[in-house]
Amino acid sequence: MIFKNNPTTHLITTVWLINGLFCKVLNLVPRHQEIVETILHLENGRALTIAIGLAETGMAFWIVSGFRSRLNAILQIVVIAIMNILESIYAPDLLLWGRWNGVFAFLFILVIYAHEFHLKKRAH
Repeated sequence: MIFKNNPTTHLITTVWLINGLFCKVLNLVPRHQEIVETILHLENGRALTIAIGLAETGMAFWIVSGFRSRLNAILQIVVIAIMNILESIYAPDLLLWGRWNGVFAFLFILVIYAHEFHLKKRAH
């Protein structure tokens, strides 16, 4: 649990919090709802977008808690990979960086993986 105040932990947590709470729940970036609606062929995906945003916000709190951090890291990696695959197939025109989003997602996955499975080991 000593890693919950690590700068990398803060970075990862911030990404989830911004995308979940600010972009989806508070709807400060309506494009997120458009992505949900496009992928799932919904007319109004507001409720589902809020639910996804709350789940992402919950992920941020789970990361900070340090509880079962390896399971958390694996789940983050799987969710990011699935989300980005679906987005790049069904809604590439709505992505901030278009198809380059996948590169940034992959880099984020590498940060999560390195942080949880390599950097923490060295700190012990």
